[in-house]
Formats: sequence, structure tokens, C-alpha cells
Amino acid sequence: MKLRETTVDSESQRLAQRVAKLEEKLFGVMERNSQLEEEIARLREENTQLREENARLQQQLAAARKNSLTSSKPPSSDMVKPPKPPRKDRKKRKRGGQPGHEQHLRSPFPPEAVNHFEPYMLDCCPDCGGSLRLAKRPPDVLQQVEITDTPTVVTEHQGLAYWCPHCQTLHYGSLPEAVVKAGLFGPRLTALVAFMKGVCHASFATIRKFLRDVVRLDISRGYLAKLIAKVSQSLAAAYAELFQRLPGEAVLNIDETGHKEYREKFWTWCFRAQLYTLFRIDKSRGSKVLVEVLGTEFNGVLGCDYFGAYRKYMREFDVLVQFCLAHLIRDVKFLMTLPGREEQSYGKRVRESLRELFAVIHRREKMSAAGFQKALEAAREQVMKAATTRVPATRPAQNLAKRFHQHGEAYFRFITTPGIEPTNNLAEQAIRFVVIDRRITQGTRSETGRRWCERIWTVIATCAQQGRSAFEFILDSVHAHFGGGSPPSLLPSGP
Repeated sequence: MKLRETTVDSESQRLAQRVAKLEEKLFGVMERNSQLEEEIARLREENTQLREENARLQQQLAAARKNSLTSSKPPSSDMVKPPKPPRKDRKKRKRGGQPGHEQHLRSPFPPEAVNHFEPYMLDCCPDCGGSLRLAKRPPDVLQQVEITDTPTVVTEHQGLAYWCPHCQTLHYGSLPEAVVKAGLFGPRLTALVAFMKGVCHASFATIRKFLRDVVRLDISRGYLAKLIAKVSQSLAAAYAELFQRLPGEAVLNIDETGHKEYREKFWTWCFRAQLYTLFRIDKSRGSKVLVEVLGTEFNGVLGCDYFGAYRKYMREFDVLVQFCLAHLIRDVKFLMTLPGREEQSYGKRVRESLRELFAVIHRREKMSAAGFQKALEAAREQVMKAATTRVPATRPAQNLAKRFHQHGEAYFRFITTPGIEPTNNLAEQAIRFVVIDRRITQGTRSETGRRWCERIWTVIATCAQQGRSAFEFILDSVHAHFGGGSPPSLLPSGP
């Protein structure tokens, strides 16, 4: 009996030990499981942070890759030009004139414009050596233009000396005021220097070399600067006339571009009207420039991009605006470069609706007026629907939808207002010359330089717009300035 009890006790002890070991193992497994759960939670949190960081970096990368195709940035800011689309026939186009294109040849000079005729004769037949007689046919002509060794005329204006025996005084004949005001350079040579400086983007150093090597005149940079100041003064009245006319325009396209003067930032504003273009340089890029130039009662329509200064001016003074659809398309294309599929899909829907709108615009000549208007209205509704429905919760998509909710009608003003362009290309094309000039000449350096640039750029753009010669206008202005006559106008005369 005792042996059995002893055996049972030992078995119980073994079972208790096994239970204790199992409990110990279970506790270890539970502890390990807890550690694994903590590790999993930590990894999940880290994964979430990495996903958020990746999304943020993807958006930053997309923003850094913005170019003139996906934003309002100018083409000159593109670090690398986008590759050209492949040709459909996959054949490289040859240089020069293309098959089927009309040949363009300049018209020859009329006989009255030819200064010298140089005939070339034959003594005998070049083939057989026989005698020849003059044929009643027009000659083989090659007209050649050349400059003279010294393409200038030097005139010495002399005020003759006279002695008055009564007054015992020496008197000199008075030189004409226009001659005195012109100084060393006459009106045409002065206008040429201004043309080279303003139209040809030439530096003072380049103009000095041209005058020294071609015209045989050695002139200092300081004198060239004085010449430019004279021309700038001669253009002041024509510029002021356009400036005063701006607030009364029915339609104005506006754009702006920045440049530096030493370390200060300045902005060149471009105001393009139907008949002229005016430039203004200011320290500000804000709406106060619009108030100073156009006033608070502007009753026309502004064509512009979505920059905040135009929206503020529109909001505060109840001005009608046509926002540029080309800039809008670039912003929509930017959505398609973001990593989110919903954003890409949203961008594609809006882009396709805009494509349909422009397709209607391009078919305008094939449609009746009523049909064209009806098609435009339908296309507008599709754009508004695509931009304001099924909008992703991301910030770029929400911003675009908000833009349509707040200013959707301002994108389609051209549908209801005649004479309005759906894009701001007119102002952007006009300001392109300024960007080129700024890159070549490094911008302005003083108040005098800013006024010169405003006036000469206005003359160049307006003359190009009207098909006039910028050189002839500068020359007329210089003649009037030196002679005290009425300055010419940049506004076209007559119908």
C-alpha cells in the first residue's frame, strides 16, 4: 500500500513538473508573441510613414519636374527640352525648302533705285568665234548692294564770326537749334544706334566696335549712353499717349516677367491692346500695378493667367476676366504626372473635356453661328462637369475643383463676349522679345535704363503689331525731338 502511494506521489510530482515546464514554455510563447505583435505594430507604423514620405517625395519630384508643358513656367526655364514627337512617316526631313511649298524671292530694285549700271559685252561668239549682233531681249541681271568705304557724310556747321565796330563786340552766326541739340551724331546715325541697342540687343561694346570698324568712328561708351538718353526722351510723348489710353480699352491681354537689377527684383508688365502693346517695369508684381495703370474703374475685359494679382484686382474692383485656357491645360497635365491613380484619372477626364472644347473652336469655320454657339455651350458644360465631379481628396485635385467652383465662368468669357481670345498667347508672344533681350543684355541698371527699356520695347512691339518700321518711327521721333516739332504717334492714323 505504501509502495503504491509512493508511486502515485512521484507520478504527481512528475506531472506537476511537466505542467510547470509547459506553463513556462507557454509564458515564453506568449511573451514572444507579444514582442512580435509590438514589432508588427512598429513595422506597420514605419511602413505608413514611409508610404506618406514616398507620396510626399513623389509630389515634390513632380513639382520639380514642372516645365512649360505642365505649368505656367516659360519655355526658357526648361532645363532640358522635351523630345520632339516622332514623325509619322519616320523619315527625317531634309533641310531647306520643302516639296510643295511656294518659293519666295525678293522683288528686284526698280531702275530709278539703281545708282550705277555695269554692262558686260561679248566680242565674239563663245562657241564658234563668229561675230555677234545685239539682241532685242532683256539682259541677264544680277543686282548687288554694297556699302561705301566710309558710309557717313561729315558736315561742319560754321557760325561765322562778325565784328561790330560800334559795340566793339564779336558776334557769331547762330547754329540751328536742331543741329546743336543733335551734337556729333545726326538724326539718322542716332536712330541707328538706338535701333542696334533696342531692336538688335547689341551692347555698347558691340556698337562701339561696329562704329569703329565699319563707320570709322571712335566713340566712347559714355557718349553712346547719352545718345540712348536722347532717343528715350524723344519716345516719351508717344509712350505717354498709349499709357493714358490703356484704361479705356475694351480688351487687354496682360502678362509679366521678372528680372534683376543688381540684387533687386523687378517685374516687366506687358499690356497688349488691339492696336498697340505697352510695357511697364515696376518693383511690384502685385495688383497695385494694375490699379496704377488701369485705375479702379476699368470697364474692359482682362485676358490673363490665374496669378493672384489678377484675381485680387478682379475681386476688389469687379473687373471681367478671361483666364487663359492654355495655362489651365498645363495645370491639368501636371495632375497627370502625380503618383496617385485617382489624380491621374481625374486629370485625364478634365483634359479630354478641354480637348473637345478646343476641337469645337477649331471647327468654327465649318459651322453656322448658332451651331457653333450651341456646341461651345455644350463643351463648356462638359468641362465644368468633369472638373467638379468625382474629385479625388488630394490637395492638387481639390484646388483645381475649387478654382472651377469659384471662377469657372471666367474661363469661358470668350463664349459670350465677342473679341475675346480663350488663351493669353497674345501677351506671351509680345513679352518673348523682352525675355530674349533681358537674357542678352542682363536687364536694367538704373531708373534711366528702365524708362528706356519701357519705351523702346513698346515701340518695337507696337510697330511689329501694326506692320510699321521701328527704325523709321525712331528716326521720326528723333527728328521731332531735335527740331522741336510734334512727336509722331504710335497709334495708327486713319481707318
